[in-house]
Amino acid sequence: MIDSKSQASSELAAPELTVVILTLNEAEHIQACIESLRWADRILVFDSFSQDDTVALAEAAGAEVGQCKFQNYAQQRNAALDSLSTDWVFFVDADERGTEELAAEIRQLISSRPEAGWNVPRHNYIFGKLTRGAGWYPDYQLRLFNHGKVRYERPVHEIAVVDGEIGYLENPLIHFNYRDQAHFRAKQRAYSSYDAFILKEQGMRPWPHKFVREPLRQFWWRFVTLKGYTDGWHGLRLSIYMAYYEWVKYRKLAWLWRKR
Repeated sequence: MIDSKSQASSELAAPELTVVILTLNEAEHIQACIESLRWADRILVFDSFSQDDTVALAEAAGAEVGQCKFQNYAQQRNAALDSLSTDWVFFVDADERGTEELAAEIRQLISSRPEAGWNVPRHNYIFGKLTRGAGWYPDYQLRLFNHGKVRYERPVHEIAVVDGEIGYLENPLIHFNYRDQAHFRAKQRAYSSYDAFILKEQGMRPWPHKFVREPLRQFWWRFVTLKGYTDGWHGLRLSIYMAYYEWVKYRKLAWLWRKR
């Protein structure tokens, strides 16, 4: 039998876990996201001065709120880390949801394992459909960190630099990725601009053959190698879309070189 003093001592020894949700105009998602993460010790909504009701809704849901002017994702995540005093940090996007199974796994791992960072798989819902092929599963995201052992680098497509070993969780976050085709196209246009900028910085030239080869390679990789065919017509459509935006990326890269 465990006496009350032993139980209290065990509870005091449990690491503190803080969930950080970066937001900008996320009124549509923020309360449902917070509700799915109440198993954490603290929930911090780190906002980029939203123009909608994100902050008010987050406060009404019981979350702590901090604000910082957005410069880039690496800066924003580092600013959130600097604002915290906690043992572990779990970054979650507003359009993601936690589960009881994920909560139990995280609690167990941060109390017993030596890894300093953890990759989390995601179940991506695209146009309302769970998508398992074409690269959308397991879709690991490096999000769970021992506080003080991670910093973010690179303004675009930020990367987490972890001081220690990295592991992989089994239970996924739920990610409501793209509402519809218009949402998908808007996001891919933005990503293609980011990627074209990176290629330009790396000195990559938009040689004519790349406008054909790279989209075809993207389609084959998505549909065949990453088994987009397992999602039927849905997987085929997504693979075609991603091939098209590979072409868009090189078109934007060509524009960047002409602009120079």
